[in-house]
Amino acid sequence: MTTYIMLINWTDQGVRDVRSSPKRLDAAKKLLGDMGGSFKQFYLTMGEYDMVAVAEAPDDAVVARFALILGQGGNIRTRTLKAFPELAYREIIASMG
Repeated sequence: MTTYIMLINWTDQGVRDVRSSPKRLDAAKKLLGDMGGSFKQFYLTMGEYDMVAVAEAPDDAVVARFALILGQGGNIRTRTLKAFPELAYREIIASMG
């Protein structure tokens, strides 16, 4: 499984209905699970982003589809980063010669 960091902001619509946000998070977790992935961690954050999620998924296409489906709801906007664990990082650097 590949790890992804999702940086999330509420839209105006999403923050107006913020009390429903936990239900939307539960629905997102189920959706990603149905797509073969999972949330590993989730945080409400302060600063530039409202929330941060660490997720795993089988491939980039699954995460792209997941993010697009979430965006269609109109409550959040995401920025998704593909994350390489430390071992992969070390292998990438070592392969540079």
